Amino acid sequence: MTAPVFVVEEVPAGPEFVLDGPEGRHAVSVKRLEPGEALVLTDGRGHWADAVVKTAEGKDRLVVSVSGAGEEPEPAVRITVVQALPKGDRGEVAVETMTETGVDAIVPWQASRCITQWRGERGAKSLAKWRATARESGKQSRRVRFPEVAEALSTKQVAALLAAADLAMVLHEDREAASEALATAELPVAGSVVLVVGPEGGVSPEELAAFAQAGARPYRLGRSVLRTSTAGTAATAVLLARTGRWA
Repeated sequence: MTAPVFVVEEVPAGPEFVLDGPEGRHAVSVKRLEPGEALVLTDGRGHWADAVVKTAEGKDRLVVSVSGAGEEPEPAVRITVVQALPKGDRGEVAVETMTETGVDAIVPWQASRCITQWRGERGAKSLAKWRATARESGKQSRRVRFPEVAEALSTKQVAALLAAADLAMVLHEDREAASEALATAELPVAGSVVLVVGPEGGVSPEELAAFAQAGARPYRLGRSVLRTSTAGTAATAVLLARTGRWA
């Protein structure tokens, strides 16, 4: 089994480090790590350190010895999913599974056909949940570079994001509107790929037109129509496999 991951503000260079606070409590009281067991410390931004437990003190303090540190390089092809806001807790499900799969960035999108609305305090709480989910899912999946979760964007802002990408894509379930499959699309060897996942009601004609003007093309994922909360994960898996990140 791979070593569990714990998040720290700054990765220690060694030789000894004290893991305390919420992460220390999780290591001692939940994971019940004991002397001699391995763990990984990360800042979630690509820096990491291998460590071994020396002693566990109380319920929330772990003393570890650091055996080595490093930095995971940025991916050659960076994958961003623009996720239309799903209903209920399906947004957290989408963030969780996309993070586990390996997406690099997630952008919440207030599409015109979204039932869910992020406004005021509710919007701030929902964004905080998405970010917390990305962090916890990054730990669970043993990542050391967690996906960034941006502020929610409008359609106009998403169009600007697409215009700046090396490859801009919009998932579409209509085989006539999207004649090319994601599995056969020509991908860049380096740069940014931005993929839009629409709401349950689909991307509106006006939004499609705005995205097309920004340089985005529609692509289909497969014969079946996926829910918005699962489509981004499936698409991320296809792109990661095809860019060699899963090799």
